[in-house]
Amino acid sequence: MGLFSRGARSDDQRPPTPERSPSADDRAPERAAEPARSVEPSAPQAPEPEAQSPEPVETPAAVKVPEAVEAPEAAEPPAPERSPERPFAPPVAASVPEPDPEELRITASQAIGPRRESGAPEDGAVQTRAKVISFANQKGGVAKTTSTLNLAVAFAESGHRVLCIDLDPQGNLTMSQGIDPDKVDKSMFDVLVHHIPIREAIQQREIDIAVASIDLAGAEIAMSTQIGRERSLEKALEAVATDYDFVCIDTPPSLGLLTINALTASDKVIVPVQCEYLSMRGLLQLQNTLEMIRENLNPKVEIEGILPTMLDSRTVHAKEAVEILEENFGDLVFNTRIRKAIKFAEAPVRGASVLKYDSKSNAADYYRQLAEEVLTNGAS
Repeated sequence: MGLFSRGARSDDQRPPTPERSPSADDRAPERAAEPARSVEPSAPQAPEPEAQSPEPVETPAAVKVPEAVEAPEAAEPPAPERSPERPFAPPVAASVPEPDPEELRITASQAIGPRRESGAPEDGAVQTRAKVISFANQKGGVAKTTSTLNLAVAFAESGHRVLCIDLDPQGNLTMSQGIDPDKVDKSMFDVLVHHIPIREAIQQREIDIAVASIDLAGAEIAMSTQIGRERSLEKALEAVATDYDFVCIDTPPSLGLLTINALTASDKVIVPVQCEYLSMRGLLQLQNTLEMIRENLNPKVEIEGILPTMLDSRTVHAKEAVEILEENFGDLVFNTRIRKAIKFAEAPVRGASVLKYDSKSNAADYYRQLAEEVLTNGAS
């Protein structure tokens, strides 16, 4: 019965709360009827906080929950601290695209390099790898050395990077630049026989020149036992192939191993021919040698052109010699004619090319015309 009485008491306590609620509902008619009764509803409003008193009992639990929520909120205050950092985050995001333009600059710089290669067979062949031109004729005294040096200097005047190589044991090209072949430390002999880097044999004058020495006369014998001796110069040039636009090679007046090395390493051959009958007969032998080189060593080598030199237009014989050249070789004959001039003999004494010795002379203009013809399309 005590338990029931307790339950009854609790029931007695519970009804007043619903009675209070109807009193709240009855307030509207009471307020409409009498203002005095409006004071009475205020009295029941006092127990309403008692009804709210159990609510605070529930609130502590609820408060505990927000306290638990406040704990992560305590971890959140660094987050608002991060919010001031967030303004710094955008610059970080801005710094991320900054390397992207740098990468674009790299690709732009890479795009600049391919322009040389993308100019491709023509520009790429000239700028990325030097065009190698040999001056060859087994007959001596036809102006091979004069043509090698002065055409090279004419190329340099046009803004090209040029290397001359003296493969003649007489060293005439070396002396033409004021260098004594007997006093050089390292020469093309050391490059071909001892395989030193070709840069060690290069000296700078009007153009870069890989010098010769008298030792070069014994190079063919020293190389005779070497494997791949015909390609010794070709291998040596690989180290400087991208340093120059043109490599001009002066060969000895023979078709021996030195000349074969030059033709094996060459893209083109210019054949200086003195305007005399006996000088022209050697062209047939040179053509046979070139055919052998194409079949066995260098299929790409071609004759750039035949250059009439030491022309004396006052003689009938010289005119007939040029006519014979044009009849037999047609377009292979250059339009440029190298006429006799005393300047060609005077310039080497000064250790200079004709273009430097007397820049305004006709002799200098001959090789400027030849350079323009070669740079345009070779022999026409």
